[in-house]
This record gives sequence, C-alpha cells and structure tokens, in this order.
Amino acid sequence: MRIRAGVILIEDDKVALIERQRASLHYYAFPGGGVDDGESYEQAAIREMEEETGLKVKVIRRIADIHYKGNPQPYFLIEKIGGEFGTGTGEEFGEYDPVRGTYHPMWMPIAELSEHDNVYPADVAALVVKSIKDGWPAEPIIIFEE
Repeated sequence: MRIRAGVILIEDDKVALIERQRASLHYYAFPGGGVDDGESYEQAAIREMEEETGLKVKVIRRIADIHYKGNPQPYFLIEKIGGEFGTGTGEEFGEYDPVRGTYHPMWMPIAELSEHDNVYPADVAALVVKSIKDGWPAEPIIIFEE
C-alpha cells in the first residue's frame, strides 16, 4: 500500500468529502491519495485535492498522522485559494469503473459527521468534530488503525 496524504477542508461549517460507491459499499472519505516519487506529503495533498475536487489549496498545517496497516497517512488542514468545487479531473472521474467505483465530491455539515458510521478514516472525522468545539491540537495527533 502506498503512502497516502489526506486533507481536511472546512468552509461554512461543512467539511469536503468524497462520496464513494464501490461494489456494494457506500462510504465517504476525506480527499487525498498516494504520494508520488519525489513528491512531499504536502505536495501530494495539494495535487490530490485539485484532482479530486477542482480546488487549488494551500496547506495550513499537519493535523494528524494515521498509521493504517503500517503505512503512514498524514492529514493536513488546508485552505482554499482558488478553483471551483466539483470540477476535479483526476483519473478517478469518467465512466463508471466497477473496480474504482464512483467519486463524488460533496460537502457534509460538520454537525452530521457523528451521525455517519461510514466516514473514513473515522478517527479523522471524530478529530474534526472535536476540534471545531475545542480547537485544533497544537501538535499532530498520532493514530494507529488496522
């Protein structure tokens, strides 16, 4: 499994997510994807956000390091600096692919995050809800998932 960089974008009390349909699964994921050779985590997060949502963004800071099956997945709090949401052109888009499924960028109200048990990573969703109430952690949190 590749190293993956993920992003957290919040606007108007909503968080940007990718709604996925894949085989019989329906879930939501924070935007992000694999880090290419020679690319920093931050560069990958910025590139993936533009590919998946059409937005140009800048990294504010690293919020969490998820370790999933032994692979690091840094998550960054980001800010929009341009582009139009929903105009992503990444390889994920196009005709339905039974292996990749569907990708639909969408906004979910933060107040609804806790109501869904299919937002992944769940620990990042919980961190968003908690941080909106209590403030973001001073240092990136470290989470181990299997």
